Amino acid sequence: MAQAKRVMVSMPDSLLQEVDRFVRRETGNRSAFVREAVLLLMDQRMRKERLERCRIGYERTGKLNLELAEDGFDGDSSDFEIYEEYLMERE
Repeated sequence: MAQAKRVMVSMPDSLLQEVDRFVRRETGNRSAFVREAVLLLMDQRMRKERLERCRIGYERTGKLNLELAEDGFDGDSSDFEIYEEYLMERE
């Protein structure tokens, strides 16, 4: 591990007791437990941010895809009408 810095964290006694129960069960120490908790929380929040950015991107892309599909459909419709007119003229 890189050079560690000492950090003071304040928490209610009841939370500290819960932490100590976890630490005793896992035969670790408070520092390791808090480090792991911080890493997990940061990972969870970064994942949530990525998902939100993806959601926004998919929303924007969905709107663009719909516009492109509608433009293509309009073009296909007019081409089909021209083709029908051509067929009717040949009869």
